[in-house]
Amino acid sequence: MTHAPSLFDLVFPDQADLRLERKHAAGFGGVLAGVDEAGRGPWAGPVVTAAVVLDYGRVPDGLTDSKKLSPARREALFPQILETAWVGVATACPRTIDLRNIRSATLDAMVRAVAGLPVRPRYVIVDGRDVPAGLGMPAQALVKGDSRCLAVAAASIVAKVLRDAMMVTLEDRLPGYGFAQHKGYGVPAHQAALQRLGPSPHHRMSFQPVRRAAVEGQSVPG
Repeated sequence: MTHAPSLFDLVFPDQADLRLERKHAAGFGGVLAGVDEAGRGPWAGPVVTAAVVLDYGRVPDGLTDSKKLSPARREALFPQILETAWVGVATACPRTIDLRNIRSATLDAMVRAVAGLPVRPRYVIVDGRDVPAGLGMPAQALVKGDSRCLAVAAASIVAKVLRDAMMVTLEDRLPGYGFAQHKGYGVPAHQAALQRLGPSPHHRMSFQPVRRAAVEGQSVPG
């Protein structure tokens, strides 16, 4: 569902502010969750969502939008987040994405990520413009939340690191597509592999370039 801004929404500046966010979290007993996803745009692989409740007394240095960090920096922050925060993760596979569409599959996975937290949040900040239906607790959408909210930034890092690792593993199972390099995104090398090999069972057939390759090429068994 699309979420219209409310007078009761928490206010976040353009850049994350630890002091302000700690104050926001204190209003909810410290149990404020940030939610983000990785892999909404690629042609192949799952979408991965993460929910993170930070301990604001032990926030790792350098949390920000995962896209602004180098792979090495994301990899360094990942274990720090797991050691100092509560984390929940959920995924949606390509078949689910095809059946439900990418938006619906992503929002559903976000709900499951929040449900998977070892503590129940009292408030949830979701990156983007949508608040998923079924969260069961107050929530708000926050555009560019991964740059403006530290909990969302942590969620973006967890989701990105886990998804990248999944795509590297998928490269081992299905060599030739270059998943370890492009992580399923629609770069020219991926397009060329699709034209050469046809789509695999891990491709999203609801995405037009993949459908076109299925008609022009051949499917590869999983």
